[in-house]
Amino acid sequence: MSSIISSVSADAISALCEELHKHNRISSEDFARYDVKRGLRNADGTGVMAGLTHICSVDGYYISDGERVPREGRLRYRGIDINDIVQNCVREDRFGYEETAWLLLFGNLPTQKQLDLFCKLLAEARELPEDFIEDMIMKSPSPNVMNKLSRSVLSLYSYDPDPENVCVENVLRQSIQLLAQMPTIMSYAYQVKRRHYYHKSMYIHPVRPEFMTAETVLRTIRSNKEFTDEEAKLLDLCLILHAEHGGGNNSAFATRVLTSSLTDTYAAVAAGIGALKGTRHGGANLKVREMLDFIRRDVADPTDEGQVADYLAKILEHKAGDGSGLIYGMGHAVYTLSDPRALILKRNAKSFAQKYGFSEQYDLIETVERLTPEVFERVKGVKKKVCANVDLYSGLIYEMLHIPVDLFTPLFCVARMAGWSAHRMEELMTGGRIIRPAYKSVSLPRQYYPIAERVEGYVNPEYVPSEERN
Repeated sequence: MSSIISSVSADAISALCEELHKHNRISSEDFARYDVKRGLRNADGTGVMAGLTHICSVDGYYISDGERVPREGRLRYRGIDINDIVQNCVREDRFGYEETAWLLLFGNLPTQKQLDLFCKLLAEARELPEDFIEDMIMKSPSPNVMNKLSRSVLSLYSYDPDPENVCVENVLRQSIQLLAQMPTIMSYAYQVKRRHYYHKSMYIHPVRPEFMTAETVLRTIRSNKEFTDEEAKLLDLCLILHAEHGGGNNSAFATRVLTSSLTDTYAAVAAGIGALKGTRHGGANLKVREMLDFIRRDVADPTDEGQVADYLAKILEHKAGDGSGLIYGMGHAVYTLSDPRALILKRNAKSFAQKYGFSEQYDLIETVERLTPEVFERVKGVKKKVCANVDLYSGLIYEMLHIPVDLFTPLFCVARMAGWSAHRMEELMTGGRIIRPAYKSVSLPRQYYPIAERVEGYVNPEYVPSEERN
């Protein structure tokens, strides 16, 4: 495994990196000169309008007289407030992720008959193809479950009798299959990692068709296959909240970009997985956990707000934490006053923490949430609305459910499969054009020189062309 790394010396890589830095810098002045929307963001932080969607709306501010005015965050799936979806499932004491997936895909709440049919289709599709676990998962363990998810999804292409067909019926079939199989792939990929990297026992439990998605996850990742209904319903809540977040989020947009090229479903979904893995997107929940570990390690008394505030200031000054200058779990591209997902998770995390002995962990997170805005203003000199986002509390819930850290981001992926599928279907049916934004070249025309005339990319001033040597 180390042959690829060892075949190129560290000195050679360092020299090559110097070449990269010489010729790949674009000044911030150039971006301003050409009015480039970096990150597809306008100067006021709002997103560049790149498309229209029925699937989801994410609101965290409104524009008044050209100014961005903060407001309480709102998240709607197909026009229905996320709070109404969650509260109804809690009131009726039932699982809601499958209903949410139906809503996102088909645009309306399912009847009981439709929901039963959908759950039956998912149950039938959960089993992976014959020998897939051994050939595609066990034989090539991955240190990161997200990469294994991506590889496995791409591998499913080879088992599909009609993988390239992008008609609505075929893509819907593929989407339902991936919705059903993603939890199974995730669980098995984690078990293989346990054996190969942690040298622990591996448990491959057969799926139970009568179980819902949240139940399937808990059953397949636990050695004894046991879980409570309360645990499964709490995980189901997380899946509902992570199922979708608008067409502009990085992974949904990546999925739509690939879909617009009319590539196959497996390639498009793999792109979404790759995007979600990044720490600026779904991988941020791991960074929250890491940051909290730093605080517990470096702060003498994490219950002392003054000490925590001082440490948060050091994080913003790039002197503590991972050195990024970011307080993970705080702030969002759209939400300003509140992230509705974080509010829902916070309420549930608090009651669960008090009941099962996680109050200390909850209190620290709440302290970080409360102190960050004032610390940010003190350090940065800018008064800005900074709210907790969904990642601040999701990790605590996973921890209370005894879900390993390796699965924090993959669980996000399992849930978001619903949103990606809906966006792929919508792009295929209504997009009509390949997504291709413009990039302006700022390089100047240059002359091509024969290799003998070059010195580290520049013309050798002492070189004399052969025809002039005599």
